Amino acid sequence: MYGYIRFCKQQVLEIKERYFDRDLDWLAFNERVLQEAANSTNPLYERIKFLAIFSSNLDEFFRVRVSKLRQIRKVEKSVRKPLALKPNKLLKRILKEVDSQQEQFGTIYREQILPGLGTNGIALLDFDDCTAIQKAHLVDLFRDMIQPRITIMDGDTLNRDNFEDGTLYLTVRFEAEEGLAFLSVPAKELGRFLSLPTKPGRYEYIFLEDVIRGFAQRLFSHRKVVATYSIKVSRDAELYLEDDYEGDWIRQIYDSLNKRQDGQPTRLLFEGTMPGEVQHQVRKLLGIGKVDMVKGGAHHNFSDFFAFPNPLGYPCLEYKPLPPLTHQDFENCPDIFALLSAGDRILHFPYQSFGYLEQWVRQAAFDVDVSSINISLYRIAKDSALTTALLNALERKKEVTIFVEAKARFDEENNLLWGRTFEEKGAKVFYSFPNVKVHSKIMLIERRESGQPRGYAYIGTGNFNANTSKIYCDHALFTASEKITADIKQVFRVLRREVVVPKLKHLLVSPYNSRLSFEHFIQYEIDQALRGLPSGITAKMNSLEDKKMIDWLYKASKAGVPVRLLVRGFCCLRPQVPGLSENIVVTSIVDRFLEHGRVFIFHNQGDERMYMGSADWMTRNLDKRIEVLAPVLDKELFEELRQMMNLQLTDTVKARIRDAQGNNTYAMPGKGEAVRSQYAIYDYLRGKSLSHG
Repeated sequence: MYGYIRFCKQQVLEIKERYFDRDLDWLAFNERVLQEAANSTNPLYERIKFLAIFSSNLDEFFRVRVSKLRQIRKVEKSVRKPLALKPNKLLKRILKEVDSQQEQFGTIYREQILPGLGTNGIALLDFDDCTAIQKAHLVDLFRDMIQPRITIMDGDTLNRDNFEDGTLYLTVRFEAEEGLAFLSVPAKELGRFLSLPTKPGRYEYIFLEDVIRGFAQRLFSHRKVVATYSIKVSRDAELYLEDDYEGDWIRQIYDSLNKRQDGQPTRLLFEGTMPGEVQHQVRKLLGIGKVDMVKGGAHHNFSDFFAFPNPLGYPCLEYKPLPPLTHQDFENCPDIFALLSAGDRILHFPYQSFGYLEQWVRQAAFDVDVSSINISLYRIAKDSALTTALLNALERKKEVTIFVEAKARFDEENNLLWGRTFEEKGAKVFYSFPNVKVHSKIMLIERRESGQPRGYAYIGTGNFNANTSKIYCDHALFTASEKITADIKQVFRVLRREVVVPKLKHLLVSPYNSRLSFEHFIQYEIDQALRGLPSGITAKMNSLEDKKMIDWLYKASKAGVPVRLLVRGFCCLRPQVPGLSENIVVTSIVDRFLEHGRVFIFHNQGDERMYMGSADWMTRNLDKRIEVLAPVLDKELFEELRQMMNLQLTDTVKARIRDAQGNNTYAMPGKGEAVRSQYAIYDYLRGKSLSHG
């Protein structure tokens, strides 16, 4: 079955090399995104989107991970010693790898994407390549639309706070002057790509900043512009050391950084043609070190390519549509409560519609027998049918309790805004615990039936967000099983601060029993293998970082337990090392949808046990966040989810098999038809829908 996997032959690694570094392996994940941009079997505009994803990912990486290393680097060695981390050395390794990937990025863009656009009659022109007619058009556009929106900043009077995070600027160099000026690029107001007049059958565009470059001299009547160079500043996100580390010394680090300003510059991405003396001036102005300077091309913010125009609309330039499949039970269901009373149901996004969940909450809002709705919200959409349904429930005097995670990175402001809105409408709103995030995706609806209260629960692997449900692969369990609803009720009692520790019988809930339960399950498989009996562990997650869990998997491998891991993002476990992890195979799938589900399966003497929910095997998910994973008890749902996992384990198109060096090698197909798991899953679920139609 796995004959196509090439095992790495090498000696057992030293203890210090038992784990991949988290940040370096995250860069390996972003390399897989870059591989998709380079993959000529992908449609051209999808390859462009992968470049945009790569760029967006890297921006967040610098704001969060590199920011953390920069801050730790400033702490006295005696204070940061418990980290056993050498931030300067790691930063150098990170920047070396980033430079290499940026080179690959530029090569893909220049040598593959731009020629591919040209083949289809689409061009991105430099200012100097514009025709006289096009330049005349740009003169009017610059005068009327662009120039009024440009902010001109003199380098002698501004400070680093004038540079907004992620905004494009042009550095202006003048003749016979040491001073610099900076021009903002108003891409948010005008868009990044400006259409140019051209002959029929051709579509030509120009970057907004290139138009500003072309007319920069018009902005300075008394100084001669010699050159312009594009730059972009990335700033620190909020520092959450407790997500990665533990111990009383964390407070010492925070205290040592109490004078730091939030949002310090953490990276300056600059155009590679910028002379060294200009680099030095800009670096001094921003107050950043040489290590924080990252060389790039003439154009930054490639995340804007999500919106690059496709004037042709040719189907071959984009993925063929995969409209959400109907679910044979939810479709046109007049009473979802009755449906769930008959048995558990499961949905898989984006293959099936998020609208079914919204339909259920809307039904609950108007159902006279529903008494209460409890829900935990991690990332709330700015406006959605689900939040509207919750507001409808409040209008009908139902008891609505909402837990809002106030520290969902980059969504804090929106979440707090929604929290205030719900409070004003009469909801009971609870916010974050100290040093603990609530990452679970759960809901409990209580309804009066035959004079008795009955609970209906939802446990998901992804957020209650209709927008992300269209691109994130997630699973959602709907159940009226008292085994599950009783435990969910206990979790909400914790969120409401009614109890400190929940009484749990069936759910795995971090930070209470999930780690110990997983360790127990793995130990059982080890015991079976040591007795010469069949055993096995299959686990799917976003990221694997917790060293204790990794050591348990190493122990299982040594005992002969076959371990199959599906890890989309970074994985600190080093697979395929003889004597340590030769029985562990790590697969990573990067395709048109973002793999986001978490599913854990243990052989259990042939009577497999399966859990699904919100937790990765990261220290923060096991010990520092409230996470919920539910057993899949219904046999039909179990087989459905198992089949989807099997398709991913046998993917031979978009799967990479990780080796002991951390290489991203595409899986090689054996005999038979190639398997692209996301498309195979879509076909599988469509077949199930048709067979029940």
